[in-house]
Amino acid sequence: MTKKEEPPPSRIPRAVRVASLLSEGEELSGDDQGDEDEDDHDYEGVPNGGWHTSSLSLPLPRPVAAPHPMDGPPGGATPVTPVIKAGWLDKNPPQGSYIYQKRWVRLDADHLRYFDSNKDAYSKRFISVACISRVAAIGDQKFEVITNNRTFAFRAESDVERKEWMQALQQAMAEQRARARLSSAYLLGVPGSEQPDRAGSLELRGFKNKLYVAVVGDKVQLYKNREEYQLGIGITFIDMSVGNVKEVDRRSFDLTTPYRIFSFSADSELEKEQWLEAMQGAIAEALSTSEVAERIWAAAPNRFCADCGAAQPDWASINLCVVICKRCAGEHRGLGAGISKVRSLKMDRKVWTETLIQLFLQLGNGAGNRFWAANVPPSEALQPSSSPSTRRRHLEAKYREGKYRRYHPLFGNQEELDKALCAAVTTTDLAETQALLGCGAGISCFSGDPEAPTPLALAEQAGQTLQMEFLRNNRTTEVPRLDSMKPLEKHYSVVLPTVSHSGFLYKTASAGKLLQDRRAREEFSRRWCVLSDGVLSYYENERAVTPNGEIRASEIVCLAVPPPDTHGFEHTFEVYTEGERLYLFGLESAEQAHEWVKCIAKAFVPPLAEDLLARDFERLGRLPYKAGLSLQRAQEGWFSLSGSELRAVFPEGPCEEPLQLRKLQELSIQGDSENQVLVLVERRRTLYIQGERRLDFMGWLGAIQKAAASLGDTLSEQQLGDSDIPVIVYRCVDYITQCGLTSEGIYRKCGQTSKTQRLLESLRQDARSVHLKEGEQHVDDVSSALKRFLRDLPDGLFTRTQRLAWLEASEIEDEEEKVSRYRELLVRLPPVNRATVKALISHLYCVQCFSDTNQMNVHNLAIVFGPTLFQTDGQDYKAGRVVEDLINHYVVVFNVDEEELRKQREEITAIVKMRVAGTASGTQHAGDFICTVYLEEKKAETEQHIKIPASMTAEELTLEILDRRNVGIREKDYWTCFEVNEREEAERPLHFAEKVLPILHGLGTDSHLVVKKHQAMEAMLLYLASRVGDTKHGMMKFREDRSLLGLGLPSGGFHDRYFILNSSCLRLYKEVRSQRPWSGAPETSHRPEKEWPVKSLKVYLGVKKKLRPPTCWGFTVVHETEKHEKQQWYLCCDTQMELREWFATFLFVQHDGLVWPSEPSRVSRAVPEVRLGSVSLIPLRGSENEMRRSVAAFTSDPLSLLRNV
Repeated sequence: MTKKEEPPPSRIPRAVRVASLLSEGEELSGDDQGDEDEDDHDYEGVPNGGWHTSSLSLPLPRPVAAPHPMDGPPGGATPVTPVIKAGWLDKNPPQGSYIYQKRWVRLDADHLRYFDSNKDAYSKRFISVACISRVAAIGDQKFEVITNNRTFAFRAESDVERKEWMQALQQAMAEQRARARLSSAYLLGVPGSEQPDRAGSLELRGFKNKLYVAVVGDKVQLYKNREEYQLGIGITFIDMSVGNVKEVDRRSFDLTTPYRIFSFSADSELEKEQWLEAMQGAIAEALSTSEVAERIWAAAPNRFCADCGAAQPDWASINLCVVICKRCAGEHRGLGAGISKVRSLKMDRKVWTETLIQLFLQLGNGAGNRFWAANVPPSEALQPSSSPSTRRRHLEAKYREGKYRRYHPLFGNQEELDKALCAAVTTTDLAETQALLGCGAGISCFSGDPEAPTPLALAEQAGQTLQMEFLRNNRTTEVPRLDSMKPLEKHYSVVLPTVSHSGFLYKTASAGKLLQDRRAREEFSRRWCVLSDGVLSYYENERAVTPNGEIRASEIVCLAVPPPDTHGFEHTFEVYTEGERLYLFGLESAEQAHEWVKCIAKAFVPPLAEDLLARDFERLGRLPYKAGLSLQRAQEGWFSLSGSELRAVFPEGPCEEPLQLRKLQELSIQGDSENQVLVLVERRRTLYIQGERRLDFMGWLGAIQKAAASLGDTLSEQQLGDSDIPVIVYRCVDYITQCGLTSEGIYRKCGQTSKTQRLLESLRQDARSVHLKEGEQHVDDVSSALKRFLRDLPDGLFTRTQRLAWLEASEIEDEEEKVSRYRELLVRLPPVNRATVKALISHLYCVQCFSDTNQMNVHNLAIVFGPTLFQTDGQDYKAGRVVEDLINHYVVVFNVDEEELRKQREEITAIVKMRVAGTASGTQHAGDFICTVYLEEKKAETEQHIKIPASMTAEELTLEILDRRNVGIREKDYWTCFEVNEREEAERPLHFAEKVLPILHGLGTDSHLVVKKHQAMEAMLLYLASRVGDTKHGMMKFREDRSLLGLGLPSGGFHDRYFILNSSCLRLYKEVRSQRPWSGAPETSHRPEKEWPVKSLKVYLGVKKKLRPPTCWGFTVVHETEKHEKQQWYLCCDTQMELREWFATFLFVQHDGLVWPSEPSRVSRAVPEVRLGSVSLIPLRGSENEMRRSVAAFTSDPLSLLRNV
């Protein structure tokens, strides 16, 4: 085949050349030319930079070196391989023509590439340096690049330039071979090549023939065919740091870059999904960072995969402490989190704390394989080229069965193994701990020491941070067993019954994230599905033999049923797997969809939890949890969500346990984004559900939050408290009881419409999370919100069916008969309505007790609430009469017993006594608070309710609490009041002269005050008495709270920093240079990174455990700026004594050297006459004139208003 001679490219306008390239792409597969003829011209159809419109009409630039557009990808996401040499060369076409073509040639350490122009983003061809056998000069400034079966001829402008090119190529070849000798990549057949994550043929729009595509690391490479792929001669490759992939239709997807859109088509939907997954992985790898990987690779054994030996492995199992390659990581995931917890060295940056990195440097692949791979026969060893099935079998044997492990001498003797583990964790011998755990030692075994009952506690006591990290990561790891169950049985104690079902289902492509958007009907594909022998297979049609894909029942972790019409098909269900994939199926028939859901559920739910299948569900599956007294080790439980009820089956009890989600006291999320925990708090128990698998956990989280929220406007659909009272009613009533009983015109006055509406919307959305605080909400806004909520109830508080009967009962003249009728009607109300009516009338009864002050007597309250509760808009006077009767006959109608009446009396009396004290003392005590203080620990039996005047100090509060409990103070008893922050897991001993009232104002809901002995005070006083000078300096481990403090430090762990504390400030330095002999203080290498005034710091003892502090001797420091902005960070010391010295110095400099009173006062304050029971913190409000009349009556006889009941 002959070709027409073309003019030199320098005389062809760029726009014409781009168009011609596009047209040539259509011809590349139509001609059966030999390899030589198909070199350049066939693949000039790969478009390049034709979008640079400013250069479309310009001639080709002169042959001068210029930077390549791909040398710096946008944003600098990933480093690019450095260019060794670049410039213009003449290239001889493959036909052997004497007409040379000008090409921009670029050489780096891995590839020799040539382009039409130095502006092009993608090459015409590239040659792997590893495949070049030699470079030879052939005269007239020419030289040849020779591979195994191809020769590429180039011509330079001079002999000097030719020599430079040849030397650069020869040096690159030598370096490439040296690198290849150090790696195991020779096993792949192409020296120095990296095994692709996926390779195969794809159609590319604009080309007739398929191209061979390989996803290698963070690049997608295009080849003419498989043969050229094996030869290392390609067309171009795409850097995925600037790439993005998205689905187009059933078989097609687009790879988009700033330079061009590549539109690919696969042979099947399954293949398309696999290509998408591979390319998304390449994008993730391109955008990752290698900082952690480089540090872990510093240990030589960690540079190669612990399982197959592949070079530069960038994944790891954090519980097994081995570094693995991407292929082995996929199979590790298949083992389950109970065997291997897989994390990326490059992407999961938050996981890699300094402690974990050090653990991998200490253990890693060296110690790991000395234990796990001590007895691997050469015939069973993995290679980088091993198939997925071979890897799976090997890893099952290695880690699940422990087939190749080195047996510990104590293997089989459980008691001795446990003893040896308790001894090992107190030392630095991590390999011994690994061997003991791998041979069956109990990670939660009892150590025999009540103060440190577990190996983890022993390690913490001994200060072995690496041991602690290793034990924490292995809390849920299963012990290897040679007789371990097959994958299908791994979660169950018995074999599941065989379930069979088949039929057509409509299926979308699997997803790696939750389905937020509606899937249209066109996105579903009709598939013949068969469920048999624990495998759900889906085929192209009912006649197909090979399935498009399959889902093993043992891998299913969750089955969800969205509401009808959520997607394009009326009825759909979702299947979640251990591999973090979500499969969506759909049907039009409700019966068929229900049958499929029933069969799939039976296939993966064990007999232990089969009771969960008795009722329909929205979501069913297994989750790791902690509950009860077993909080050290997570277990796997089975959960079913139906409506607002979450039913659970736990291994320790075969009976299912229901949790009413709308009656929870707390529903919160703890932990960071990588290790989230869902906390469900009921009245008598707390359940922690862990997010070990992110995909199905996020589905559960959204579903539980939705089920726990208010579902509608009716009372029964609201969030409920323990007594079936809606939380929204409880919140409003409680706030008005504490802050609004004496507010004039309460409930008669209206709040601001906008504020009332916003408050009501937030209460309706999630009343449980709304905490009403005085100063933030006005009582009139809260009262208006409550009235509007009750008025807007669709069925009303007294229900539409019974409303008329209540109104008719109000007209009965005989009081006893009327009350009896009210009681009958009350019993007929739904439980939630009945409880709400009682709570509301009880509250209104309290309000009318203060009618002398608030001007709201029974009649006035009836006028307001009659139309509201009966929704009559004031047109029926009988509505007000019903409310008036219920308030007047509150005790009889609602059958209030003596105990309940006593509690209510105590509450009213407490409020009155506070107001009496506040008005009698004038403005001096107007800010008094009643609060709860605990003695020694937070328990109901140790609580004391005490009034805190503005002048009370921490010393006075401590003495008053001790006096109340008749606790004697012996010599060297350092009783102190502590501020305890449960959320931060820290506490601060208040200085004896510190005022308590400001502390109370700043306490959060998770903080409290406790009076107890300061165990370290004596040691601190001794240190202060013996030290020289007023400063302290030294190294400490430092970690910032990134949400509050921006120091620009590395995230994810604690870092060594140098601190100097003097009488004015605390200074932080990054490093230390030398020692100053005259001062004793090291000389810092630069100015302090940060400096804080010492008087503005609050120092708390303790660091919360989720931050994984490197030692157990740490404290939390809070700094409040002049703008009242809070900053927080954490410090850890190496020893307990060092911690005490730092803390003592803080106290010394903050309080001018007075840490403890020289002669503590023994004069205790007068104990109030009345115990306040369980009354919560209530601020005093109101003036003397407002309350004098009602207060006088209550002071003389608090029960006077109750005698007429």
